[in-house]
Formats: sequence, structure tokens, C-alpha cells
Amino acid sequence: MSRLYRDAWGIPHLRAGDPYELAFAQGRVTALDRAWQIEVERRRATGTSAAILGPDAVAWDRFARQARLADTAERCLHALDDDTARWVSAYVDGVNAGLPQGARRAPEFTAGQYETARHEAAEHDVTGPEGGLGAGGVGAAGLSAGGLSAGGLAPGRWEPWTPMAIWLSHHILFAHFPAKLWREAVAERLGPDAVALFAADGPGTGGSNGWLVPGDRTATGAALIAGDPHRFIEDPGFYQQIRLACPEFDVVGLAVPGVPGIAHFGHADSVAWAITNAMADYQDLYRERLRRGDGGVEALGPDGWRPCTAHVEVVEVAGEAPVEIEVVETARGPVVMADARVTWETGHGRVWEAMSLRYPPRVRRDLGFAALPALLRATTVADVDRALDRWAEPVNVVLAADTAGGLLHRVAGVVPARHPDNALRAVPAWEPGHEWRDRQAPMPRRPVRGITVMANERGIAAPLGVEFAPPHRADRIRRLLDGTPRWSAGDMAAVHTDTLLPGAGPLLDLLDGLDGLSPEAVRLRGRLSAWDRRMDADSTGAAAYAVVRAEVVRRLAAHPALASLAGLDAGVPEVFRPWLALTPRVAYALESLLTTGVLPGLDRAALAELARAALEDVAATGEPADVRWGDLHRLAPWRALPSPAVSSPAIPSPVDNAGLVDGPGSVDGVAPMEAGLPGDHDCVLSTSSVPGVTHHCARGPAARYVWDLARRDGSLWIVPFGASGVPGDPHWRDQHPLWLRGALVPVITDWDLLTEERHDL
Repeated sequence: MSRLYRDAWGIPHLRAGDPYELAFAQGRVTALDRAWQIEVERRRATGTSAAILGPDAVAWDRFARQARLADTAERCLHALDDDTARWVSAYVDGVNAGLPQGARRAPEFTAGQYETARHEAAEHDVTGPEGGLGAGGVGAAGLSAGGLSAGGLAPGRWEPWTPMAIWLSHHILFAHFPAKLWREAVAERLGPDAVALFAADGPGTGGSNGWLVPGDRTATGAALIAGDPHRFIEDPGFYQQIRLACPEFDVVGLAVPGVPGIAHFGHADSVAWAITNAMADYQDLYRERLRRGDGGVEALGPDGWRPCTAHVEVVEVAGEAPVEIEVVETARGPVVMADARVTWETGHGRVWEAMSLRYPPRVRRDLGFAALPALLRATTVADVDRALDRWAEPVNVVLAADTAGGLLHRVAGVVPARHPDNALRAVPAWEPGHEWRDRQAPMPRRPVRGITVMANERGIAAPLGVEFAPPHRADRIRRLLDGTPRWSAGDMAAVHTDTLLPGAGPLLDLLDGLDGLSPEAVRLRGRLSAWDRRMDADSTGAAAYAVVRAEVVRRLAAHPALASLAGLDAGVPEVFRPWLALTPRVAYALESLLTTGVLPGLDRAALAELARAALEDVAATGEPADVRWGDLHRLAPWRALPSPAVSSPAIPSPVDNAGLVDGPGSVDGVAPMEAGLPGDHDCVLSTSSVPGVTHHCARGPAARYVWDLARRDGSLWIVPFGASGVPGDPHWRDQHPLWLRGALVPVITDWDLLTEERHDL
């Protein structure tokens, strides 16, 4: 018989008699706390979200169907070992058991809530987690009564493979395969040397941090692991704080709603682990030539024309007519993009080109789920290491430590072995030499000697990738940690929230070299020269820098030297467009573009004139000197539906934690979701906007954690919003004001300090 307890922040702590009973309990509590969230994720994973979200969701549903996400998940389930399959199925049974009550708690399932959201949606611009700017918002037409009964929406039944489909849906774009289309276009239009100018990051950019401080550098003599995964900020939050306990194990960590276990960030008392995205390249795009024969669609491969599998699926769309989608799969993989511009007639009929996607879970029928129960059972670093040998998707850099002094730094996941060109561009399917030979093995690892940092930079995973994050965050974290001889868990918030922007130097240096400026521009430049280069929310200097930077980005993106790259995003599926949009590419590569002479027409003199025009233009507008960065840099979380304005009641403060946090009772109602944020893309506090497009922040720390190996109840964590995804619940928004400030709340492990909760199912 499982039992559910909660701490003062509403975080679920589960106890059960065995791992299967515990998996059932995890699924059930997830359905109780996050019913609407996991219903949306189930539909996104199966390509059925447009039926409730409307026309704006069709682009994602099309991609999910064409990429065969659900079918791949089902294949991966059938390939699982019996024990893991039983464990995943127990979780699904728990979800199905809890969904009726969870749906009754969630106002989004009622018809009245849809009516309210329909009016709100007409007044809000919502961006989607699958693609950055301009993708996946919910328009008013998407909230019509299509897909609803008179009493509202009923949650769908989960299949045993549904958690695997959700996991794949979340991570299918993590390896940034659309960037290959960008690199190919840059090489063709500007030359191969120009590709590296834009390789500092992409619109699906990194921002995650993680670090390990060994025992000889801590106040307790035991290791600390801390960090903050960087994702689109979703409401409810992407991570679910949870504790899973049975006679075999007792683990606290961050779970993904809809997926069993604790994959990425966990503390099992004697061992703890954490990850960041390795930025590895493990997905390939093949340029296909297709034609229709008597038996259906055929594709040209190295051995000639071969039949494809092809069928038509129908996507239901709320408020509009259904959309038919042809799903085609070649010997390389599913076709995810047709190129209507490339077509010709032959004696065998019309031939057209398309792009197919080859990705390891579809080829190997393995997502790495067998690692999940093994991680829960880990008691040492060696156990974590063995468990991660079974990991597949996505490819991660891992740090781990145990109470016996064991330390681990490695890469985990599956990267195929193939021709180097496969990693750079879309390769021709009809040419030999681009086949997958096997997997890269073993994965890179390094001995831990002192403080170790992982921040998506070109480090341990360098042999496996092409584009990595700039080194600023990793270098800054190392400098901060090296600056103090002994660290405690409570000290780590100062690292999480560091706002120094090292990448500001090139633009400021360019501005400092200008002469002949107007008096207004001289005054503005003086403000920037005096600025401390910290992107603090209350900093007027940071705001001035951001406004000038945005104008420089816009002018640079419109410069004739880059004109051949404009409009690349117009001819591709909507899901891929963020990787091919010119202005975001310029924004993230600004530091490199301002310090290069590779591009004709953009030498130092031309860049200086461009910066001059931008500075003068901003100075001429008379921007108020009291505008702060937080006035511009506001949080824009993704929501499947706009949430109603539900005020939380005052809640007594559950913790004092030696002054680390104020309790939720210190907050009057709900913190505004558009609250201003400190930080910026290349700060340790990576709260990403897209300079030149918007100052608003859609990506940031989806959680923060500190795992203390001296004592687990000395650990700390926080998530945006709260533990509950139910509007109006006391724990719907109680952590959000603390997350905004960079504060942390304690991990509670004493069962006597928890409150048992019962639900009649």
C-alpha cells in the first residue's frame, strides 16, 4: 500500500512496498497534480494537440506524425527488458487511475475555462516550447468548442508507451538537427569559412549549468553538486520535485511529469547526480529523391530506387477542418520536410526532393529507459556509471559524487559513428558513404581533479559535437568557485544568480573607439562605459546596453553582407524556422561577428559605422535614463492555454532556513508572470531573450538544485511557479517569487516533518 506525504511546499513524498507499487504511486500523484499538463504533453507526443489547442498547434502535430514519435516510442517499449517494461506500465496504470480526479481538480478541463481562455488568448502573444519565437502560440480560434463535450474535455487514456513518447517529444530537437540546414545555407552563400562565425550558439541554445565541488573545497568535507537546467519556461514547470521511497531505494530529485523515475537530477542519500546537454550531434538529415511508382512512394538510395512506407493520417483541428498529412519513411528514416522547389519530370513520373531524419531511438529501438530504475537503485558512483552505460536519449554530460568520496565526470548517450559530413549538413541519400556504422563507444570521461564545471561548452563532449555554447558561463563559474576556499550548500545561490555579462566587451570596445558623435550619443556612451557589465534587474546601464545591442543586431541582420541569408526560414516547416531565422542567428553570434574580418563588406570600419548609427539612433529617441533592465526583460512563459487570474490565499511561512528564503506567506497573492528578470543569455544566470527581436525572456533556469553529500536534508532546490499545476492550489505559485529572486528552499527528508495526504480514487 503506497502512502503520499507532502512537505510545506506541496512537494510529494511517496512511500511504497516495492518499486512497481511506487511507480504506480508516482503516476497517480502526477495525474493529481499535473493532469492538464500531462494531457497536453500526451497529445503533443501523439500529434493530436491541435484537436484541443487549435490551428497554431498543427505545425507541431504534423512534425510529430511525420517523425513517427509515437510509433518509435511503441517500438522502444516492445524492446525493453521485462522488468523495466513492467515498471513503466505500473506508472501508466497510476496515471490512468489518477486522471479522473486530477481532471476534476484542473479548471482547464471544463468548458467554462475554455470560454475564459478564448477571450484571453485574443489579447496575448504566446510562444511555444518547440521552437522559440513565433511558433506554437494558441490563438483564439484554437480554443473553440472543437474537441470538447458539453461538460468540457475528458483526459485521454494512456498507453504503456506514452511516457516514452513524451520523453521523445521533449528531446527530439535537443540535438538541433535543423541547424544543418543553416550551416549548409551559410556555406553555399557566404563560403565555408563563414559557418564558424555563427557556431557560438543557435536559437535552441544552451544555457544549463552544473558544477561539482569536491570535499576538500567544502565546509563539511563532503562533495556538493549544484546547477540549473535551462529550458523554455513552461507553466506549469517542466520539472516536478518529488521523493520516491521503498525498501530498495529512497531518492529525491526532479522528475519530468509523465515520465517515471528521476532521470537527470537525483540524490539517493549516499550518491547524487546531475546533467547538462552535451551538445552532441547524433541525428542526421538526408536529402532524399522521391517518386511515386505503381506500388506507392519510392526513394533513391545508394543501390537505386527502393520502396518506402507511406500512409495518410488525419489531424483534427479545433475550430477548423481536419488536415491530412502524408507520412513517408525511407530506408534512412521518416521524411520530415518536402522541398517543393526541387522537382522535375522523368520517364517514370515526377521526382521531388525531401529531407528524412535518422535518429538513434528509431534505429536502435532504445531510449535508454532501462537506465531509469537502475539509477533509482544506485548507492555509489560506480552504480550511477553502470546505469548510464544504458542511457541513450538525449546525450548528456554527467557529474556524480558519493559519500565514500567517489566522483564521476562522463558523457552518457548514443552517438552514431558515420562520415563527418553527416554532422555538418544534409547529406545526399543516393550517395554511398553516409550510412551509420555503429555507435561511438566508449563515451568520453575524465577523472575529477578539483572543481569541475559543465555548461554546454566545448569540453569533455567536444569530439561528439559541432556547435557548443560560448565558454563564458563555464569560465565564470570556475572563477567564482575558485575565489572562495570553502563552500557550503547555502553559498551556491550566489553562483546561480551571477549576472556578469562577459560577452559585452566587443560591442562596448567598438563604441569606445567612435569619434564625432553627437552630444546625446556621447552621453549614452558614457553611461555604457560606466556600467559594471552586470545584467541586474534594477540596472539602468544594463537596459541601455540591451537597447543599443538590439539596434546593432537589427542593423547587422539587414546589412547587405548578410542579405543572402535573409528569408531562409520562409521555405521550411514552422518547427524548423527558429534555426533558420537570420536575426536570432546574428544576435547569438554578435560577439563573433563584431570581431571578424571574414565577411566582405563587414570589416572593422564598416562595423564601426554600423555601431555609430545604432548608438545615434538610440540616443536620438531620448530613452528615459531610469528604464531598468527588469522593465524590459520580462518573463514570457509558455502555456498551452492562458491561465485565469486566480489569487492564492496567504500561506504561513513553512521555513526560515537561516534567512535563505522568505516563506510563501510573504507574498500577497500571485507574483506577476510578466515579472522582470535579471540575467542574460551568456550570464551564469542565463535568462535568454533574442536581442533584436524581443527583450522578453522565454528560456531560463527550469529548476535550481544543490545536492549536499554531507547530509541530504542540507540540500536545496527551487522551481518556477510551484509543485502543483492546478490553478488556485496553494502550491500553484508559492515558489515563484523565490525563484525570481534566486532563493532556494530546503529538501525535507524527515518523514515526521511531512503531512500525509489521502485521495479517494
